[in-house]
Amino acid sequence: MTPADLPAHLLLGSCDYPEHVPQDRWAPYAAQQRALGLSYVRLAEFAWSRLEPRPGEYTWTWLDEAVETYAAQGLKVVLCTPTATPPAWLVRAHPELLAHDAQGRVREFGSRRHYDFASPVYRDHSRRITRAMAERYGQHPAVAGWQTDNEFGCHATGRSYGGASAERFPAWLAAKYGTLDALNDAWGNVFWSMEYSDWAQIKPPILTVTEPNPSHVLDYARFASGLIAEFQAEQLAILRELSPGRFLTHNFMIFETGFDHYEVAAGLDFTSWDNYPTGMLEFFAPPGMAEEVKTRFARTGHPDLVGFNHDLYRGVVGRGLWAVGTAQTPQPTPHSPQPGFWVMEQQCGPVNWAPHNPLPAPGAVALWTAQAWAHGADVVSYFRWRAATMAQEVMHSGLLRHDETPSPGHAEVAALDTAQLPLGPVPARVALLHDYESLWLYDAQPHAAGLSYWAQTVTYYAALRSLGLDVDVVHADADLSGYAVAVAPAITLVDGARAGRWAQAVAGGTALVCGPRTAFRTPGGGTWEGGQFGPLAGLVGANLLNYDSLRPGLAQGVGGSFGVYSAHTWAESYRLTGAQALATYQGGPLDGQAAVIRQDNVTVIGAHSDALIRAVLTGVLTGAGLPVTPLPDGVRLSRRAGQVLVQNWNPEPAEWNGQTLPPVSFAVQPEAPHA
Repeated sequence: MTPADLPAHLLLGSCDYPEHVPQDRWAPYAAQQRALGLSYVRLAEFAWSRLEPRPGEYTWTWLDEAVETYAAQGLKVVLCTPTATPPAWLVRAHPELLAHDAQGRVREFGSRRHYDFASPVYRDHSRRITRAMAERYGQHPAVAGWQTDNEFGCHATGRSYGGASAERFPAWLAAKYGTLDALNDAWGNVFWSMEYSDWAQIKPPILTVTEPNPSHVLDYARFASGLIAEFQAEQLAILRELSPGRFLTHNFMIFETGFDHYEVAAGLDFTSWDNYPTGMLEFFAPPGMAEEVKTRFARTGHPDLVGFNHDLYRGVVGRGLWAVGTAQTPQPTPHSPQPGFWVMEQQCGPVNWAPHNPLPAPGAVALWTAQAWAHGADVVSYFRWRAATMAQEVMHSGLLRHDETPSPGHAEVAALDTAQLPLGPVPARVALLHDYESLWLYDAQPHAAGLSYWAQTVTYYAALRSLGLDVDVVHADADLSGYAVAVAPAITLVDGARAGRWAQAVAGGTALVCGPRTAFRTPGGGTWEGGQFGPLAGLVGANLLNYDSLRPGLAQGVGGSFGVYSAHTWAESYRLTGAQALATYQGGPLDGQAAVIRQDNVTVIGAHSDALIRAVLTGVLTGAGLPVTPLPDGVRLSRRAGQVLVQNWNPEPAEWNGQTLPPVSFAVQPEAPHA
């Protein structure tokens, strides 16, 4: 793709399924999509049984004709490798390819994602069908790019706890540790007499009488993530070989925890993700989100849950349409990021898979589209074109209803003026640090029912967004030069190398803010014998003193220069070795102990309190020279390419900056010079 081919503004697409409808509907659908202003159509991610109904018997004609039909309307095609849905003939011939759930049970055929990433027979067939598709369509002029598989990890399929994965795990451990003595020492297996004397004795960490060893859990998560990365890399190599110049992406999931996305995304041109805001609110809201908040945003989703995922996937690869087909291009510098992700599936009506599935508010589909653009999306593709009339998703909406009449979302897409949504960089000066290994360890032993890694991380993210800041979500080991502030809400795993990178960033002028349980864990999953902060102790000027898991209704007062606050869920205190206490606990067993500390340009917040976190961040951001714009609940600002998107996610009008913002609405305005 040359610079002349690059779009100047946001482009739109849809996910369509010609195999689901009679062929006489293909041409009308393609014409309607083009008339709606769509540029892309995604095809074939679940079509393996139609492409290869029997072993080695390919039936390409229908897909040939479908591709040509869409191409005739000027639509660009995104083809998918169909490996998320191995057909019945393959599964019955090789039942050993099936995955096992966390109860050790085989996950049967009859849905999707029913395979074990470690299965050698399935890996062979994955490479075979990928090669067959790439040989046929890899250089077709209408094929703009490829999506690998579909939604790695969806339905808790990131890890198989039996079969091929269980068989391969001991060899992975042997390669990592070399000797059983080294493994037993690293895992602390002398505790509870868990020491192994043969590699074959080691199984996946499930069905233990009480909780499994967190070090065992951590290594199994690392192992399983590596399998997905291998699986992905095999497909990418084939597609690079046979479909040069086409982009390669994968559609990642909402708050997915089953693998390291940075590892699995290696080699992609850009990341994509599937955005379902109302389903996300019901199904993926972090523990502790109040029911009244869920009800308030039931028809839009919460802006910060959606925004976090946008910012995460912008940063996982971050190249976008500006560097298609050049996966070896160096990463953009933090202070000048490229735009870089797609929303491959954008909700455009009610979903079917959450505990509650309300109809979106009028204006929500347009608002979701505009927010995606403002956070760095180059393309938003709606799921799906026509609502399914069969099988598991008949209750899921589309841009067309079951009877082919336009849905409310269709009208909102038709009214969008994408010319006012130019592509360009997202000018974030704040980095929020994220790490999947910390996530796995944190959630293995949360120690408080109302907390999880995502809950703590999103609390800090929401505080930053409520202050009007744009945020880059980056890996905890990313280069932080160019960021004014770096926030590490829940990076519980810190080794010497990571501590050194953070110290270098602080020495370079970046202000660092850490949340509770920072650096509590070693890379092996244990704790530092010298105290919580381990190699970070010198940088923060303190060590852990006490921690308190607060049940619902049990509060802990916190007071200091920021005011007086009430902490909930978690509170930890510190023994100062150089830092100063900015706030101390009031009352209770932590009375008088340090709750918020600072040494030079490093701040640690030990109490879980939304208001306290917001107050401390306000001081740090202001001190770093960043403009702080406190926003009403449900109002958000996002900036891109010299424009600012003012959003009201509330079900009623909101007042901000002398403006009355209509409910569930957005406005694009030129960015003020000071912002």
